Amino acid sequence: MASDDYNDHAKHEDIKVLHGMGYAQELSRSMSKFSNFAISFSIICILSGGINSFAQAISSVGGAGAGIGWIVGCILSGMFALSMAQVASAFPTAGGLYHWASILGNRFWGWLTAWLNLLGLITVLGAINIGTAYFFAGTFGPMFGFSGTDWQVVGFVAAITVLQAIFNHIGIKATTFLTDISGYLIFATTAVLVVACLMYAPAIDISRLWTFTNYSGEAGGNVFPQSDSVGYLFLLCLLLPVYTITGYDASAHTSEETKNAAMSVPKGIVSAVLWSSLIGWIMICAITLAIPDMDAAAAQGWGMFFGTINAIMPAGLANVIYLGIFIAQLLCGLATVTSASRMLFAFSRDDGMPVGSKALASVSAKYRTPVNAIWTATVLCILYVVLALSIKVEGTSIYVIVVNSTLVFLFLSFTIPLVAAMFSFGTAKWPNPGPWALSAGVYKLVTVLSVVGMAVILFIAIAPPNERVLYVVAGFIVLALILWFAVENRRFEGPPTGERIAARKAAIAAAEAAVGERA
Repeated sequence: MASDDYNDHAKHEDIKVLHGMGYAQELSRSMSKFSNFAISFSIICILSGGINSFAQAISSVGGAGAGIGWIVGCILSGMFALSMAQVASAFPTAGGLYHWASILGNRFWGWLTAWLNLLGLITVLGAINIGTAYFFAGTFGPMFGFSGTDWQVVGFVAAITVLQAIFNHIGIKATTFLTDISGYLIFATTAVLVVACLMYAPAIDISRLWTFTNYSGEAGGNVFPQSDSVGYLFLLCLLLPVYTITGYDASAHTSEETKNAAMSVPKGIVSAVLWSSLIGWIMICAITLAIPDMDAAAAQGWGMFFGTINAIMPAGLANVIYLGIFIAQLLCGLATVTSASRMLFAFSRDDGMPVGSKALASVSAKYRTPVNAIWTATVLCILYVVLALSIKVEGTSIYVIVVNSTLVFLFLSFTIPLVAAMFSFGTAKWPNPGPWALSAGVYKLVTVLSVVGMAVILFIAIAPPNERVLYVVAGFIVLALILWFAVENRRFEGPPTGERIAARKAAIAAAEAAVGERA
């Protein structure tokens, strides 16, 4: 998987760019272009969000939720990806979003972005692993007495998150080896699933993919509340693609571990979103076409995927597909631990955490990974899942609560730096684009469309019965403002700039010597 043309000169250029932003090459720069793509592709993982949230497409407007809704949602995510890639090429650092917001906006926007992104990454890790637990309960769980009760789910999430952290702890090479495999596994399992769905479908009615049917309320297994507004329900069906096609910021978070980062990272972001969107659409459409009875399937709610596969396929084939999906979901969580830990490491490196920044920013000389950040992210994920369980609303799935929280926190953390970058493009803060760049007009257009997309995402994430998500987000913003003006405004300096970068020369050399890095 490694790039054979990555020579000493190319390595020197990567480290030179990093030094120019005031940081040492402490992490191991061993990820190839494919590995950078694969880590985002693994987190997006259409076999995770696309399967576990499949009901959100059908239980809103029926087959059109898959055939049309998926396309619209992927376009929204694609605008974010294109805009993000432009900035990532110019500023290839770990914790990229926080760094971009700080230097292209100001200290406050950077600090707020860091906290939003951290919360988003912790909650998305929880959402992924909760979805994996539910998937296991619906497939292999009965063999192990695992029915998917709330506390069984918490225990399952704790166990697999710890396992994912262990692989992250022992080095980026172990992680990328597994996420590279995950990339191929996702392609292969999806291909088998698509072919099997089309082969065993009782009948194929292509018109399903653009037919709107109101399956809200009891007709759709109460996935969404009853509504007579098809337009409103269509917006709700976008939750499936928007939640699934996220996590591509992982390519940016692993910039300092990627060879030829200024080109590999933006390509990784865009490629991961493009391939996930295309293959995901084919998969979602194939499952929809394979459903024997749309009305009966919709009434199954969250269980409609299992109901469809078990009804049409031989048990042996279904189990092979389930196993591939389950492994892909485990590796999805593993890649998310990588992303979350790098964000936590990068923010702590600039003394962003109120306590423990020095420890969280430390890198193991043996493994070249931020081990404290890895285990802290793991513990926070488990605690978050326990918290979500304790505050869930009667009749609302813990999975839905976690997913909607994730959407708001993550996409807000995307929007702030992208807007700051758009206004800074061509100014003294950002005079020249990186080596991967859109034209100025196209870049600004996709960023504006990203802001429009954020408004849509915020609306659908807090729509009934998830109004409490708005209270959580508003409460966080109020708390953040209080902390900023009371404490952090005087304490937090942000990423190094200007003379602070020059003053860090000795510290950079010492940090690299401590982990055995040689330029």
